[in-house]
Amino acid sequence: MIRLLYFASLRDRLQTEGESLALPENVGNIGALKAYLAGRGGSWEEVFADDELVLAAVNQEMAQDDTPVKDGDEVGFFPPVTGG
Repeated sequence: MIRLLYFASLRDRLQTEGESLALPENVGNIGALKAYLAGRGGSWEEVFADDELVLAAVNQEMAQDDTPVKDGDEVGFFPPVTGG
């Protein structure tokens, strides 16, 4: 199992702040996890579409699409942060 957390506007769009997910066998990195979540359709497909910029952190460290994901990890997704 992995723990998924959704922050800021992603939490609002997906109507959840997080979930536990049994890691599918074909999901080994952040990019594959985003594709898996997009496959849920609806707002999931919109949030995790290829042209959407969604940042990720694995175990509270910034991650890229090729960052590995394994059982026991905590993965956070959040929109880009703008300054002001």
